[in-house]
Amino acid sequence: MAEDAGMDLVEIVPHAQPPVCKITDLGKMKYQSQKKAAEARKRQKTIEIKEIKMRPNIDTHDYETKMKAVRRFFDEGDKVKLTLRFRGREMAHLELGMQLLNKVKEDVGEIAKVEAEPKLEGRQMMMVLAPK
Repeated sequence: MAEDAGMDLVEIVPHAQPPVCKITDLGKMKYQSQKKAAEARKRQKTIEIKEIKMRPNIDTHDYETKMKAVRRFFDEGDKVKLTLRFRGREMAHLELGMQLLNKVKEDVGEIAKVEAEPKLEGRQMMMVLAPK
């Protein structure tokens, strides 16, 4: 029947009893599946990780500016990595950095969740936040 119609006999479900076959144009079927896969790839959103760098003794206005950027990143659907860099004698006051990161956590608590708790790596303290 497929040869009479000038088309191909395509096996759809080979493991069924009896196997399911379809009379169709194989080239057209492959083309449509490629188009469907390309459309699915185009629609998916890639999540980026944006980094915000701060110092433990940041001023209030600078902090507000950084938080505005953090909120914008969350609106775009991106994750945010907050990095606190300690220089010189600031290493003696790690609790100031922890207080700052806890303040950030409270400020964005309603729109974001903590993905990685604050941790110290060398002279940097890092925390990763993701949008809810």
